Amino acid sequence: MHRGGTALDAVETAVMCMEDNEVFNAGLGSVYSIDRRIEMEASIMDGKTLNAGATGLLTDVKSHVHLARIIMESTDHVLIVGNGAEKLARLFGLERRDPSTKSRIKDWHELKEKLKQGKVYYLPKLHELIRLHPQLFDLDTVGAVALDENKDTAAATSTGGYSLKFSGRIGDSPLIGCGTLCGQ
Repeated sequence: MHRGGTALDAVETAVMCMEDNEVFNAGLGSVYSIDRRIEMEASIMDGKTLNAGATGLLTDVKSHVHLARIIMESTDHVLIVGNGAEKLARLFGLERRDPSTKSRIKDWHELKEKLKQGKVYYLPKLHELIRLHPQLFDLDTVGAVALDENKDTAAATSTGGYSLKFSGRIGDSPLIGCGTLCGQ
């Protein structure tokens, strides 16, 4: 921002850096769903214009917050998920990568065992579902907010969801007004 960048540029860059660090549950280091899939989501919002873009159910897009910005700036939509989002990422030539890490695989196995024992406090109904349907087995969000020299604000979020979530679940992170909101 010291070189003329906007608040929007700042939040996108900050979140992209966190998506590249496996200690965060966003991008590289995203957590696994119950069926050992990674489904990432992100959003970005320009406080000056109130324009926003969001995406979800991404499996291998390196920077999902960048895709959210593309959605905001290059489409007539706010939220695009799944196959449509993946197709848009290919259309814009976005880099792909496998977001799985050895530590997240280890975490998944440990959480799965705890879930079977009813020891995952944030998923009490899933424990019962797995007890009744054991075939289901054949979780930190990042964000940034900026204010630039023109007093314009922007916000962005990115997440891999929470561990052992049901595949296809979209959380609040890509939902404008729930996971991301800013204005003048």
